[in-house]
Amino acid sequence: MTLSQLTLILRARWRSAFIVFVLVVGLVVAFTLTQSKTYTATAAVVLDVKSPDPIAGIVLPGMNVSGYMATQVDVLQSERVMLRAIRALHIDEDTDFRAAWQQQTESRGNFNAWLADGLGKKLDARPGKDSNVILVSYTSRDPQLAARIANAIVKSYIETTLELRTEPAKQFNALFDESTKELRESLEVAQTRLSKFQQKKGIVATDERLDIENARLSELSTQLVELQAVANDSRSRQNQAARMADQMQEIVTNPMVVSLTSDLSRQEARLNEISERYGSQHPQVQELRASIKQMRDRLALEKSRITGSLTANNSVNQSRLENLRNALDAQRNKVLQMRGLRDEAAVLQRDVENAQKVYDAGFGKLSQSTLESQATQTNVSVVKVATEPPFPSSPRVMLNLTVGLLLGLVLSIATAALREVRDWRLRSEADVTDAMKLPLLGVVPDRRSGKLPREARSLRAVAERVLGRPSLISN
Repeated sequence: MTLSQLTLILRARWRSAFIVFVLVVGLVVAFTLTQSKTYTATAAVVLDVKSPDPIAGIVLPGMNVSGYMATQVDVLQSERVMLRAIRALHIDEDTDFRAAWQQQTESRGNFNAWLADGLGKKLDARPGKDSNVILVSYTSRDPQLAARIANAIVKSYIETTLELRTEPAKQFNALFDESTKELRESLEVAQTRLSKFQQKKGIVATDERLDIENARLSELSTQLVELQAVANDSRSRQNQAARMADQMQEIVTNPMVVSLTSDLSRQEARLNEISERYGSQHPQVQELRASIKQMRDRLALEKSRITGSLTANNSVNQSRLENLRNALDAQRNKVLQMRGLRDEAAVLQRDVENAQKVYDAGFGKLSQSTLESQATQTNVSVVKVATEPPFPSSPRVMLNLTVGLLLGLVLSIATAALREVRDWRLRSEADVTDAMKLPLLGVVPDRRSGKLPREARSLRAVAERVLGRPSLISN
């Protein structure tokens, strides 16, 4: 259907289209006038999700998730918030509301839950686009009541948010308080065991005594090594004295031995000389032999004295070595015993330190939960307080009238088109050619209108130019 055909249809069926248009607009106007006026009061709150928690000192991870704002909107519309607002406004004490509840539900169910459900139906809470602001709107016939209820719901939401934060903290506080007492008792038991062990073993917390004993052990070890070298040297000299005493450095370089040896050599040389001269029985020879024998005895005695001193020195060194070894073993046992005691004390000390760390951690959690349970601030702040709206939010007269006009226009056009479909007629040359599928030969003019179709006017002008007189086409 073309626009020209639609225009012809509307010209032909204008009465029915006009009636439908008037009826639709009249119904919309009547509906608008019969509607009661309602007022919508709006408050706004902002949620701070970027600032760190004042107690925890960090940004809580749950605030950064995408569903946080939707969760807060659900909390704001929850029954818990509605019930708190009802108690704050004393709506549950209103006899008219109770009578309405008894009439509607026949006193079945819970009255406060019924009030909360009715309050929630007129509440609209939506987060702002790409923002942390939640708009809270409440609609009522009384503008002052709408503002009061909107502000009461916002206040109840803030208090409920605070409760949702402090209630778990209070529960954890009781748990941490009991756990902290047990941890304190464990710490005291560990400290008592450590103190008794130190008193029983006579040790202190420092390692000074062990350091002294370790230094003494090191010194004894050094002395033992030195004395072992001396003892080995004295033993080797004693063994050498037993085998080759004459070749020992102590005997060879001894002045007395050197002197006696020299004197003995001279006496023996003189003995040989005198013996050759006087014979072996001469008194001088006999006397010189006695002198040589005496000198040899003295030399043997001197050598014996020197080797005896080496033996005595070796005995002393061996005795000192044995004593030093015993002292070193005793010192080593003492150090090992002290180390064992220190290790036992270190185990008890670690028990005390671990108990102290666990107690400190538990006490820190207790302090934090105590602060959180006593918190009076939330991350929700009011940025707009609901005020009494000056104009009603419903009905919207201009909107309803505009919708009525558009709807009436559409329905009127649809009515005319529907009637044309049910009772179709030829209204233009295009309808003839489209319906009969034949060429159009001429058009009969409408004498009532006194107007000729465009084709007829063109044919008449041609006839007047050819014949020179008015055409009979219009007769």
